[in-house]
Amino acid sequence: MKNISKYLLLALLMLGLVEPALAVPSFARQTGQDCAACHVGSFGPQLTPYGTKFKLGGYTESDGKEGHIPLSAMLVQSFTHTNKDLSADAADGFKNNNNMSLQEVSMFVAGRFTDNIGAFAQGTWSEPDRQFSMDNLDLRLVKPMQVAGKDTVLGISVNNNPTVQDPFNTVPAWRFPYMSSELAPTPNASPLIAGGLEQTVIGATAYGFYDNNWYAELGGYQSFSKSMLNSMNVDPGDKIDGTSPYWRLAYFQDLRKQAFSFGLFGMNSHLLPGWSSGRTDKYNDIGIDGSYTFLGTREHVFAVNGSFIHENRNFDASYADGGASNKNGHLNSLNLSGSYHYNKTYGLTLGLFDVNGNKDQSLYNTGDADAGSIKASPDSRGYILQADWTPWGKEDSWGAPWANMRVGLQYTGYNKFNGASNNYDGFGRDASDNNTLYSFIWFAL
Repeated sequence: MKNISKYLLLALLMLGLVEPALAVPSFARQTGQDCAACHVGSFGPQLTPYGTKFKLGGYTESDGKEGHIPLSAMLVQSFTHTNKDLSADAADGFKNNNNMSLQEVSMFVAGRFTDNIGAFAQGTWSEPDRQFSMDNLDLRLVKPMQVAGKDTVLGISVNNNPTVQDPFNTVPAWRFPYMSSELAPTPNASPLIAGGLEQTVIGATAYGFYDNNWYAELGGYQSFSKSMLNSMNVDPGDKIDGTSPYWRLAYFQDLRKQAFSFGLFGMNSHLLPGWSSGRTDKYNDIGIDGSYTFLGTREHVFAVNGSFIHENRNFDASYADGGASNKNGHLNSLNLSGSYHYNKTYGLTLGLFDVNGNKDQSLYNTGDADAGSIKASPDSRGYILQADWTPWGKEDSWGAPWANMRVGLQYTGYNKFNGASNNYDGFGRDASDNNTLYSFIWFAL
């Protein structure tokens, strides 16, 4: 019991310390498995069927040996080049183009505390932000049992980002790209469930995984207090009025040499803009998702992931104070990706994205160079192509499972950005001017 308290205290300390939490070698050391057992391509958060079940089991599976310490570390060095210089510096201390950045230095508390308790918590320092910030948290309590003669896992997740607790690589917290630039322009609109509440909320969800096939989850989220968010160096954003319910249904099938899943997820939120009182803005998100993974040979692995999210919006509060021109609106988001990995070493991934919705002069026509929309539109569309090399991805690789590295080259191309292909911001900037070449070296131990 004394050791449990020590680990929990360490986890809480870590939480005081920006991309989604990622794969960590402490899990491999705990289970005695090589990284490729859990992760497609031996590295990164894309899970194999074994990795999916490990997460649903609360990060508690072990090789039975004592002395595993649930700690890991990560460092990401990156370079960003956009097709055209930005009108201003990308961030304080950086230029308007061709920026080298120590993107992330992270420490993780990740692993098993008891037979029924496990966690994944990350603290990150980022050079663009120049501060430690709270990152994603997923603390789990699980209970394996038999229900009607079938293997069943019942669990509770306490987490701070809707969808971060999800076991599939189709939902916003875990979809491709798993690493991206923080110094390049990005589209001005996305559904609330796609990161709009990350790190600003705390929630509890209860889930069940029945017969290794059926997954169901139900829970809710509330905003941290402003003082708590300030102490964690997190922008308060907007406040949830009451509780935002979250739900999830999915079917998963592991056929050993291949696996697939499909499901539904959703969340309903009433937000108080700027922590005001009175009227709220209402967001109703519902998504459909699916995945397929081919694991037929040790050398060749294919994976396809996709999701579509529809968001209905009612801007009672923003419409009243002039923040929105339309009282009602909608937003759609489509994301597809397909990857191929060879010999647990070389990877190639293509992603496609499309965001569209109704126009709104007050919401989108900000008049900002690079980021505005003269069309007052959220519509953006493009592709992401990534090639990567993981030299120590095999079980007999040098330093396994301590030494892990991925070198990646990623290109993002835009056919449309914030409503137009040409002169989208009214200052002569085209969508293709934001095309981004991004390279990274990613270390984990």
